Amino acid sequence: MELWPNGSRPTRPAPAEYFTGTVWQDPICEVPEPGRLRALLVTFAPGARTNWHTHPLGQTLYVTAGCGRFQSWGEPVQTIRAGDVIWIPPGEKHWHGAGPDTMMRHVAMQEVQDGVGADWLEAVSDAQYRGET
Repeated sequence: MELWPNGSRPTRPAPAEYFTGTVWQDPICEVPEPGRLRALLVTFAPGARTNWHTHPLGQTLYVTAGCGRFQSWGEPVQTIRAGDVIWIPPGEKHWHGAGPDTMMRHVAMQEVQDGVGADWLEAVSDAQYRGET
């Protein structure tokens, strides 16, 4: 067993090459092999969002606070709120983030395949974020 006491792993800024706006990540777990689970608590400032991306084994999001946005490629932008759970199947191109005037926080859970938990793609344009394209 391994216990990570609260505060033992610092909050870190999300990598700017994969996000737009201010985003913070708090590690929850990255289990050793043969386990594959990675989980993060991710906090998005208003207007902040991920790039488009996919996950080789899918992803589950659990929204814990605020109100945000989510979109799968070719589908309309959806509003997400605290308490919502979203399952994204393997390989589905998508993005998620805060609303324009509200923060959003979620737990992001995904399994790793061959060391990869996410395949990062292009940034979400402002027009895409607004649902105009």
